[in-house]
Amino acid sequence: FYRHSELSVIYNHPLSTTSMPLATLLKPWTKPHFLRWTLSYCLLSARFVSTTEPVCHSQENCQTSTIMAFQSRATNLKVLSREKGEGAGARVRRSIGNNELRNFDPFLMLDEFRVPLTAGFPDHPHRGFETVTFMLHGMFEHEDFEGHRGTIGPGDLQWMTAGKGIVHSEMPHPDSDVEPHGLQLWINLGSKDKLTDPRYQELMDKDVPKAEKDGVWVAVIAGEALGVKSPVYTITPSCYLHFKLQPGAKLEQQIPSDYNSFIYTLAGTVVIGRDEVETAAHHTVTLTRAEDENGVVVVNRSDEPAEFVVIGGRPHGEPIVQYGPFVMNTQQEIMAAFGDYQSGKNGFEKAGDFQSEIGKRLGQ
Repeated sequence: FYRHSELSVIYNHPLSTTSMPLATLLKPWTKPHFLRWTLSYCLLSARFVSTTEPVCHSQENCQTSTIMAFQSRATNLKVLSREKGEGAGARVRRSIGNNELRNFDPFLMLDEFRVPLTAGFPDHPHRGFETVTFMLHGMFEHEDFEGHRGTIGPGDLQWMTAGKGIVHSEMPHPDSDVEPHGLQLWINLGSKDKLTDPRYQELMDKDVPKAEKDGVWVAVIAGEALGVKSPVYTITPSCYLHFKLQPGAKLEQQIPSDYNSFIYTLAGTVVIGRDEVETAAHHTVTLTRAEDENGVVVVNRSDEPAEFVVIGGRPHGEPIVQYGPFVMNTQQEIMAAFGDYQSGKNGFEKAGDFQSEIGKRLGQ
């Protein structure tokens, strides 16, 4: 998403980084299109190369089954996401991907974003991971180098597998009545899947499964909750659940014991985990992981409704080397990604002549 301000090479330990000077990677290439993107723009990802129908995933992702006795995870790390300027006039609260929580395998980044109607994210590439864009308010228009173009609005979902390469643009829709507000999640791909063919799955709000019981409301972006499942297929086994809890409501959500998982709070105050950590809005709370822990308990003890997401995924346990929009396993693979983008090959054949129509708005 907006990683331009944090270009770095990241290895196994989430807090160990080794800076790579921008000039080191730019020196071999002088293509104006590439330089304009590298030096001028930050990243927002959510449009894709080819269409595929959503496919049901296995039942190993998050669910509310009661087959085994429920044992809640405890909290591990709690981090406040402070709002800051990013990109061309955007504002973000970075959850995963900041200095306190660089990455959380398999997750690379989570941003809560707000984009003024006069801002946006022009043409930029991606390789090696998946992005999930979930809109809360406003409308975003997207366009990619395969000619796909459309709009997502409140409650809509896009799940993109960048794979071996994509170039796209995202801009606030000119007819949006409010500035776009949503969540952008980056999910790493394992080494065997990093050069897979790009694909996307897209669900409109009316097609996102929802359920409500005893003051707990959920939209199931991926996985299962309250007896309903998402049709979204996830290459990296994962779950993504959007909850709203009324005052006094209690959630017991199952999560596979081998998943890393966390909660990001959007509004209100909740009490999380068996250690009962009170958490206000805009905090990231990572959860413990043990064989006998198969879920998380969340309670709203306040007088106001609360809103949050529960996200979990199976870690890859592989080296992470990231430079801007490319996420691979080695520095050599990162250099190859820049070379492929510059020379228009291995997934970037259409990058050289691509200029999105919606991206031109920033120049007007």
